Amino acid sequence: MKADTTIQEAITRSSLSSSNHMEMLTFRLTDGQMYGINVFKIIEIVESPSRIDRIPHSHPAVKGIVDFRGKAISVIDLSQAIDMAPVDLKDGVGYLVICEYNKQLNAFLVSAPEVLLTRSWESIKKPEGFNSPSLVAIAYDDHEEMIMLLDIEGILADIIGIAKEVEAQLVETARVQCQGKHVILVDDSSAALNMMKTTLADLGMKITEFDSAVNALKTMQQPSSMVNLSPVDLIISDIEMPGMDGFTFIRSLRTVAVFQDIPIILHSSMSNPTNEIKAREAGANAFIAKFDPNVLIGQVIKFISG
Repeated sequence: MKADTTIQEAITRSSLSSSNHMEMLTFRLTDGQMYGINVFKIIEIVESPSRIDRIPHSHPAVKGIVDFRGKAISVIDLSQAIDMAPVDLKDGVGYLVICEYNKQLNAFLVSAPEVLLTRSWESIKKPEGFNSPSLVAIAYDDHEEMIMLLDIEGILADIIGIAKEVEAQLVETARVQCQGKHVILVDDSSAALNMMKTTLADLGMKITEFDSAVNALKTMQQPSSMVNLSPVDLIISDIEMPGMDGFTFIRSLRTVAVFQDIPIILHSSMSNPTNEIKAREAGANAFIAKFDPNVLIGQVIKFISG
């Protein structure tokens, strides 16, 4: 498949995304395995130049920087990022999948783009028996070949870091209002969960965490669950999760009487402006892009004190 054709189809199909469905671009890495990425993250796909300017003292998976529409963006070899052989640009061809995560552009170097697929989140499963922290979900193509979905947020955190300095005065203000308040966190990325837990635990909040919307909803629908016995002050959920996406999770949760009026924040690396509209249509009180701890704390204060 030609890269320019692929991205044009991706742009067209991303606008047709329906509830609890994911539009993914599949691609190959150097192990020959098929991987997938949400088309909402993709800005463009281009053939990689054979030479990329190296950044001194950078992570080995950061191959360097390229110019993209007048901006210098990092090129990350996804194969090397998950401990596989790097893409051979000297004697072969690679492709740059340029994506926006957390309001930041990065170019992911892959061996070859494949096809576009639509899959319901119900058919995308959390892997069982896989000892790979970079793998968050699996799906299958039309020929029953496995598609692996990577924890891109975790990969970015490990390779280039995404943490920002927390404003001390903001934390002190938040502690006064948030101490002892109960927040539920729902996210399939262990990296994202850990960053949120670190930030909110520093405010003295009581935290209940779930690694999927399916598990969260199942527990929260049970009147006798510990979640329901302890008053919930705030819910923060990811959007992209195997089994059920964040939009569907919110719509389902709003049918449970005890959670109809609890503030819900959708917190996602899909920082496309259309997601804020979708979030409010689903019943969320706010949408924020990952991961700025100061923005997160500001929103927590807003809803806890409101």
